[in-house]
Amino acid sequence: MSPAIALTIFSVGFLLIATETANKVKVVLIAAGAMAVLGLIPGSRVFFSEHAGIDWNVICLLFGMMIIVGVIKQTGVFDYLAIWAAKRSKGEPYRLMVMLMAITAIASPFLDNVTTIMLVAPVTVVVCNRLRIPAQPYLIAEVLASNIGGAATLIGDPPNIIIGSRAGLTFNDFLLHMAPIVVVVFIAFVLFTRVLFRNAFVYNEEHVAAVMALQERRAITDSRLLARCLIVLGGVIAAFGLHAVMPIEPSIIALVGAGVMLLVSRSEVSDVLREVEWPTLVFFMGLFVMVAGLVHTGVISAIGAWTVAAFGDNHFLAATTLLFGSSTLGAFFDNIPYVATMAPIVEGVVAQTPDPQTGQALWWAFALGADFGGNGTAVAASANVVAIGIAARTGHNISFWQFTKYGILVTVLSTLMAWVYIWLRYFI
Repeated sequence: MSPAIALTIFSVGFLLIATETANKVKVVLIAAGAMAVLGLIPGSRVFFSEHAGIDWNVICLLFGMMIIVGVIKQTGVFDYLAIWAAKRSKGEPYRLMVMLMAITAIASPFLDNVTTIMLVAPVTVVVCNRLRIPAQPYLIAEVLASNIGGAATLIGDPPNIIIGSRAGLTFNDFLLHMAPIVVVVFIAFVLFTRVLFRNAFVYNEEHVAAVMALQERRAITDSRLLARCLIVLGGVIAAFGLHAVMPIEPSIIALVGAGVMLLVSRSEVSDVLREVEWPTLVFFMGLFVMVAGLVHTGVISAIGAWTVAAFGDNHFLAATTLLFGSSTLGAFFDNIPYVATMAPIVEGVVAQTPDPQTGQALWWAFALGADFGGNGTAVAASANVVAIGIAARTGHNISFWQFTKYGILVTVLSTLMAWVYIWLRYFI
């Protein structure tokens, strides 16, 4: 009965979030509490198990980066970048969207997609406010671009770190095998946005003229503080890039960076803490526990075992099932705990393959499905939840279905392209 109860609690909670019947933070707290009270997940594991409880690495990474962004915001640099972007695009909506998506997609493989969204989203909100246009389409497009771009490297998307560790894959392996399809998918996505967001491309000549007359340099309120902040941010980014050779978790890097940022800026801690997206952090904690209930009761492993049994000796079928299965399941469950749960199952399947190339193909199919599936719904990936939290805080609310109606289409497109890529590169 335990698996059925856990699945029921998760399904009801997910339905309430999807339909926005109740506040999503309240929903996850009640659902997570029900999982623990009913014994579907041991209370000790809620706080102390990385794969079957709250993933504090993710929570602390987000918390540290929120503090860093909060301090940088005081310098006025986001207003500077917003005015610069608006002037470079000459206020043309599609050109502006492509520019913001390109910045996001290029930065995500090296910063990780969550950090990139936390840096780019505030700029996007400011530039849209300046141009008097809705920010929601631009934020959604950036999140979708970040999940696509982040798939290119080992550190670009959190699931890739888990897969790389389990499969023994290096940073260069990801660049060699994942980056080519990511570039192709991103180009297709940029072209697709012209149609996908066509109703959002509104050009107001009067507002554009007002922005073009602004001098972006005047937006910087404290150049000395900005210089110190950029040095600290550069160190944090460099440390992220060295994650493959440094035995330090990204969460520790973010927390240390936040501490140094507070120190060099001499900011009031209470003022900076007001910039932290507390509802977003609480939502993540509750969501982790909800998924952990499915993990602990064996729901996800049962699905995985059934899938493995269906493969037989057809390895292309195995790759296809991993790709589309991960894309589908990853759209409904946060892809970090999903990948952590499925990785041992995939490892067992890979062990049965006849040659290393076929085995690696299965890992790449798994990674592509999980990464691209992160675009499927509003709660499928960390970057999605963070962006929606920032949007709500700035008065540009994005509903579950407003995000999901775009995300599903992009997920289908990218997964189909990834399937063709896997077939051509590894099985032909």
